Amino acid sequence: MPRPGSAQLLALLLLVPGPGGASEITFELPDNAKQCFYEDIAQGTKCTLEFQVITGGHYDVDCRLEDPDGKVLYKEMKKQYDSFTFTASKNGTYKFCFSNEFSTFTHKTVYFDFQVGEDPPLFPSENRVSALTQMESACVSIHEALKSVIDYQTHFRLREAQGRSRAEDLNTRVAYWSVGEALILLVVSIGQVFLLKSFFSDKRTTTTRVGS
Repeated sequence: MPRPGSAQLLALLLLVPGPGGASEITFELPDNAKQCFYEDIAQGTKCTLEFQVITGGHYDVDCRLEDPDGKVLYKEMKKQYDSFTFTASKNGTYKFCFSNEFSTFTHKTVYFDFQVGEDPPLFPSENRVSALTQMESACVSIHEALKSVIDYQTHFRLREAQGRSRAEDLNTRVAYWSVGEALILLVVSIGQVFLLKSFFSDKRTTTTRVGS
């Protein structure tokens, strides 16, 4: 049974879409645990699921996506990161799960971004009798560029967090290895001292006088 925690509370909540129908969450996935999330999607809506394991073990996780009828749309085992795009074939609640059940000792930190539908236009075309002005076109271009910047910043933050985790793990291993080497050198040094001491220690010899 998974240990109770904030990640499980998040898994029980229905995802609340942000601007443009995007949901971004970073959560901890304990060892031998499975976390599922749910999203209500209308038919014909284009969706994208992107995830990445930030910390833990070999930085891998199982991922599974199902439609309202339980049909598997996406399934990957032990993936470090991936992205999957699909169009909803029916109305209902879609379910996607992340599993760390194959891991016995290590928990993972997982980030995912679930985008539902397209972002609303910056300048809606309803009730417009003219094309976008030069200022409006420039605003749209700047808006798209800022969206790209945000995406790049997110990916770079994830890479930085993953790199920091790897560096800390390597530092811990080096520290343990250094302590082990020090203990081995200490044992070898003590052994050599006793060995050299045995070479120069006085040995008592007994002589027997043979009488006539």
